[in-house]
Amino acid sequence: MTAVAQVVASEPGPSQHTRFTSWFAVTWLPGSAVAFLVAGGVLHLLVHDETAAHWIWDVGLIATGAPIVWRTARGMIAGRFASDLVAALSIVTAFVLGQPFAGLVIVLMQSGGEALERYAAGRASAAVRALEEAAPRHAHRVTDQGVEDVPAEWIAIGDTLLVRPGDLVPCDSVVIGGHSHVDTSRLTGEPMPVRAVSGVTLMSGSANGEGPLTVRVTAISRESQYARIVDLVRSAQSSKAPLQRLADRYAVWFTPLTLLVCGIAYLVSRDPIRVLAVLVVATPCPLILAAPVAIIGGINRAARRQIIVRHGGAIEQLASVTVAVFDKTGTLTIGRPRIRRIVPAPGLDTMDVLRGAAAVEHGSSHLLARTVVEAAEADNMSIPAADDVVEAPGQGVSGLVEGVPIVVGSRAFVSERCPSAAATFAAIDPADTALRAYVAIGAEAAGLIEFADEMRSSAATIVGDLDRLGVHRVILLSGDQERYTQDVAIAAGIHEAHGGLLPADKDRMVRELTRSGERVVMVGDGTNDAPALSSAAVGVALAGHGGGITAEAADVVFLVDDVSRIADAVRIGRSTVRIAKQSIWAGLGLSGAAMVCAVFGLIPPTFGAMLQELIDVAVIVNALRASRQ
Repeated sequence: MTAVAQVVASEPGPSQHTRFTSWFAVTWLPGSAVAFLVAGGVLHLLVHDETAAHWIWDVGLIATGAPIVWRTARGMIAGRFASDLVAALSIVTAFVLGQPFAGLVIVLMQSGGEALERYAAGRASAAVRALEEAAPRHAHRVTDQGVEDVPAEWIAIGDTLLVRPGDLVPCDSVVIGGHSHVDTSRLTGEPMPVRAVSGVTLMSGSANGEGPLTVRVTAISRESQYARIVDLVRSAQSSKAPLQRLADRYAVWFTPLTLLVCGIAYLVSRDPIRVLAVLVVATPCPLILAAPVAIIGGINRAARRQIIVRHGGAIEQLASVTVAVFDKTGTLTIGRPRIRRIVPAPGLDTMDVLRGAAAVEHGSSHLLARTVVEAAEADNMSIPAADDVVEAPGQGVSGLVEGVPIVVGSRAFVSERCPSAAATFAAIDPADTALRAYVAIGAEAAGLIEFADEMRSSAATIVGDLDRLGVHRVILLSGDQERYTQDVAIAAGIHEAHGGLLPADKDRMVRELTRSGERVVMVGDGTNDAPALSSAAVGVALAGHGGGITAEAADVVFLVDDVSRIADAVRIGRSTVRIAKQSIWAGLGLSGAAMVCAVFGLIPPTFGAMLQELIDVAVIVNALRASRQ
């Protein structure tokens, strides 16, 4: 097990006690409350045994009400005064005054609301464990006796490793032998493979391409880049403040108001039954039920748009976002290299260059080779067969096409095999800075093919859509070069962009925005985005690219590669919370009117419990609109 695995394995998961408590609150309490109510009702109505009915209701109230009262008391000791307080007082008062039926109805509403909240919340994120499962676990260490397979945590600085094609680089290293291309997209988010030759630094977690590499270790596994990403995600999740329930924000003033009315009722009548009646009709079932029902409706509505909201808190946070932060590659862009342009040598055209390159690249599995072939096929070209194809991993490929030699690859590779092409390449491409494949046909320079990432067609509308929803600040963050990042930002209408960022830089910038009072929604697609997704108020992942690790770190997952769905997500969040608040205010208004009636003795406790049920039904019906907007 790697050092990362050892650290994560030591992390405590949900305890047996926690899982039992969750099951107890969600399943046993509401089910038992119904059972006791029905059993007592049968004895009272059919057998006409009022004493036995009250005895069953008393036992049921103790069995189901005690856990709620105990949990509320523990919360009060810890300084948490939530909407549960009035419900707990109602349960205790009903038992003391011999009104078990009314108490059981309150238990049913309270535990039923908790069940809805837990259902809306869904399962907890397992981002750190998902990252650990994908961590490099083994290494091939080169010794005097040969190559030995060892766990990654055994590797020391200065060790020599063999990284075979398809392997993950186990530790931060520098290449000392071999040629290949390395996929760093999991770490930097950039789709362009990095050419790995002697002297190039590699980060742990990078995937080696087509050629074997010999590397020298520069950092042990627990201090390498991949381990730092795991640490960043863990830190972000542990420091993220828990979201206060929507109901509890209203309970801050409604609970003291209820206690004040109870005091008035007793002073007016000196009758404790009236106090119970006030507590029963004031039990904040609208608070307990309205938000969860509306949020579940919002989650279902989002799911129909192929937007998976992992917990109810994300819906609430989406409703109040002020800043949208986007990753570039794979998010605003498609995340795969495409041909940006073809520059032919004098006397040739772009079709000649593309056709010749596609012929010799046809048999290669390299990412850029596939891009060339796909472009030729998209143009309905007839690609001739190539003979005597020889591929130099990480450098290029050569072959005979219709008897003519063709060489495709890096400038150095092609110029070495076709020396007369070097001057032409220098004339048509003096900078040699972008990712390019050079093509020589018949030992003469034919031209070059330049690759770049392509912006999504939907990206151009995002800024306007978010601005209309009240999100007036949009920021682009990328690990790509600053100039390419700025180009994409300009094309998308984004005025604030930063390039050349590592995962820790993105995470730091999101944290700084949060500390300044902004509510940040972060949209990303790669493992390198996971820390920032965890730090944001709402992390949004594109599942089509990032897969499991990124999705686990996010609060919201888009099942389709359509980044414009972020506007839909914000819109759904805002309409859901608006409906939840409408339901809460309507329910509290009706409960307030019933409290006034109870003060004057117009509503007895049992009738008050049934009246509260009718108020709950009205609240739920209104909250269900959130799924149909």
